[in-house]
Amino acid sequence: MRKLYFLLPGTDGKFACGGLWAELKTFKLAQQVCQADVVTYRQRETGKLFLDDLLKEQNLDDVIFVVSWGFDIAKLAAKLKPYNVVYHAHSAGYKFNLPASIPIITVSRNTLGYWGQKSPNSLIFYLPNEISYEFKNLHIERDIDVLVQARKSSEYLLKQLIPALQEKCKVQLVTSYVEDLPGLFNRAKVYLYDSAEYWAQQNVSEGFGLQPMEALACGCQVFSSVNGGLSDYLDPGFNCYKIAAYSQQYDVQRILKVIDASISPTLSEDFFAEYRVENIIKRLQVIVEELNDFFDHKKQQVSNIPSLTRGRLVKLFARRIYNKFQKKYFRDL
Repeated sequence: MRKLYFLLPGTDGKFACGGLWAELKTFKLAQQVCQADVVTYRQRETGKLFLDDLLKEQNLDDVIFVVSWGFDIAKLAAKLKPYNVVYHAHSAGYKFNLPASIPIITVSRNTLGYWGQKSPNSLIFYLPNEISYEFKNLHIERDIDVLVQARKSSEYLLKQLIPALQEKCKVQLVTSYVEDLPGLFNRAKVYLYDSAEYWAQQNVSEGFGLQPMEALACGCQVFSSVNGGLSDYLDPGFNCYKIAAYSQQYDVQRILKVIDASISPTLSEDFFAEYRVENIIKRLQVIVEELNDFFDHKKQQVSNIPSLTRGRLVKLFARRIYNKFQKKYFRDL
């Protein structure tokens, strides 16, 4: 088994975000399957390996570099071309292509489909993010009618819907880091999440969307957008409600109806099993074994399946038009 090196620009300060925490969670889980370590490449950190130092070693065939930081992938892929590299894809929509020599692990089926189309010759796997067991329904009294986290929320949510709801029910708007998020979710009846506008501005997709699932696990009724990775598990009308649906008044009407009815989610633990640690460890074991087999094969064989480059697509299009022309005008000759 090759050792996994999880490449991150840094692990604190300006790099702190949901994507970083999710990657570090995956790193911790990987340590239960094989040897794994964190390597930084933008800032040096005490007690952690630094990429430029590591690349000075003579033989790195027994390691696999796991890259994940979207905006850095193109540069890292070029820099690490001689080595074994895997792309751990969270969001989709970054403007780069990858060679078939770099396998892809996606955190959502939405992203799986994106890369399945964009890189049809690549080895691709699905490994969802983990929902830890601290996110569970404690069945306690819920004293917050509506809970909203300001980060990633749309202008509509912050400037229209929340003010309208504040006139009719108890709304809590979270604007900073929450130490006990499971506890807060367990106090709320309804959780609002609307990230489509945020990700449209970033020109990439919602990679997974942890918060709505964490809220569901804690027994909240969820009103959410269903963009990107959220579409993996959110099913409006069945396990959630679609937010920003037609009008502010319609949203308010539906949210108040849920609050007044004290509707409780009927999701069983089976629904969350795919995202719990046991399943992820099992999937990781299979994926790591497949990756090791692939990199063994790559040493012996060059890629020989034609790629879907822009030039090849033009040729395929021209050939299709030519064949149609031939069938139409020369079939009776």
